[in-house]
Amino acid sequence: MNWLIRLLTVWTALTMSTELRAGEATEALIYKTPQCGCCDEYAGYLRQNGFKVTVRETQLAPMSRKAGIPEKFEGCHLAHIDGYVVSGHVPVAAIRKLLQERPAIGGITLPGMPLGSPGMGGAKQEPFKIYEIGRGKPKLFLAE
Repeated sequence: MNWLIRLLTVWTALTMSTELRAGEATEALIYKTPQCGCCDEYAGYLRQNGFKVTVRETQLAPMSRKAGIPEKFEGCHLAHIDGYVVSGHVPVAAIRKLLQERPAIGGITLPGMPLGSPGMGGAKQEPFKIYEIGRGKPKLFLAE
């Protein structure tokens, strides 16, 4: 019975903190190359999902290296969201998982520009493989 009370207490605390934060927009600062249109689409996707988005144009590769993202794991753009780096067309569900769990990593990345991902056209070809970065070699964070 004690485990049930603990479970209900944790569930209530998580639900209440989520409800309180639901009214506040999480800020996202996106860095992108000037000529990239899909990055603007991704910014719109984040806005539609409750984020307050600022977009800045820059040269992306040096920023990705500084963030600890190996070249083959780079995404199309780079965002700073609540203390984490989010690289590429990462679905909001993965960002919310990151922000809720708050793991001790630098951030997450969806390498390349996969068809069907948020901000990209086309149909999804396979599950999106989202990697965690910032602690040794990138490893799988979530397949969606």
